Amino acid sequence: QVQLVESGGGLVQPGGSLRLSCAASGSIFSVNSMGWYRQAPGKQREPVAAITGGGSRNYADSVKGRFTISRDNAKNTVYLQMNSLKPEDTAVYYCRWVVDNRSYWGQGTQVTVSS
Repeated sequence: QVQLVESGGGLVQPGGSLRLSCAASGSIFSVNSMGWYRQAPGKQREPVAAITGGGSRNYADSVKGRFTISRDNAKNTVYLQMNSLKPEDTAVYYCRWVVDNRSYWGQGTQVTVSS
């Protein structure tokens, strides 16, 4: 089993920045990928960014150039640096790890972009 704990959400003004963290614990042997998703009110959960075990990164078109996903293998932590935030980035953000081909989700952290 793998447990994920997210942190770093909050309220920020448009144009501001936040960094989300997702720390994993438990039986972590082979990490296939790590990623961030978000779900806005009334909308489906959507992928935001992902990084594979080999280090390849992918981003949703809506966040390219503004968000950066990174990882610290020693800390079993994945980060999402979010810059130039917009009101439409408001959502609950979830991290997802695929470990040994099994999917695990964090509990979610609220990000609100508003003046």
